[in-house]
Amino acid sequence: MLIPTEPKIYHIVHVDRLASIVADGYLWSDAEARRRGVGGTTIGIDNIKQRRLAKELQSHLGLHVGDCVPFYFCPRSVMLYMIHMANSSELAYRGGQEKIVHLEADLRRVADWAEASDRRWAFTSSNAGSNYFEDFCDLTQLDKLHWDAIQAKDWRGEPKEFKQAEFLVEVSFPWKFVARIGISSQRIYTPVQNAVHGAQHRPRVEIKPNWYY
Repeated sequence: MLIPTEPKIYHIVHVDRLASIVADGYLWSDAEARRRGVGGTTIGIDNIKQRRLAKELQSHLGLHVGDCVPFYFCPRSVMLYMIHMANSSELAYRGGQEKIVHLEADLRRVADWAEASDRRWAFTSSNAGSNYFEDFCDLTQLDKLHWDAIQAKDWRGEPKEFKQAEFLVEVSFPWKFVARIGISSQRIYTPVQNAVHGAQHRPRVEIKPNWYY
């Protein structure tokens, strides 16, 4: 598969964290969120989060994965599948996928902002929580990603580690770059609208069942 002309990036978060993200005006890296004592429901796996805090990027020496806000290059991620199945002993969150929302942004717009703001960024060839992955900081190297695996809806026949490629932004990610919020059902629409009510930037909210399992 060719590199998308306008690639998008996706961050998943529990709906109860939206209000604080809007109030702060930023999504925070895990390291920064811990420092700030950010509340809300955590949906990640703790031992992987710990590994990410210690894992250094080769493209930016001294910058760790956990110092960055992470995004996938697709909705309906492998992590969301784990949340949906709730059959991993390592996953503390057992609330299912319905209350998980997707925050979508434009990759090239974000990269341009990061460059202009002297904010380090990178993307990885596979899951940045794994013991091994390659990372890059040049958009001309987007061909290093396995786009067939990334875009696959049914990824059982694809190497799932490649579907988990990530885009990483140092420390924080401005809320203003979230262009769309994808939700699982009408039941989540009101909580999302309540969270963004009164915000200067209000992304469009769309029910996207094909982004879920």
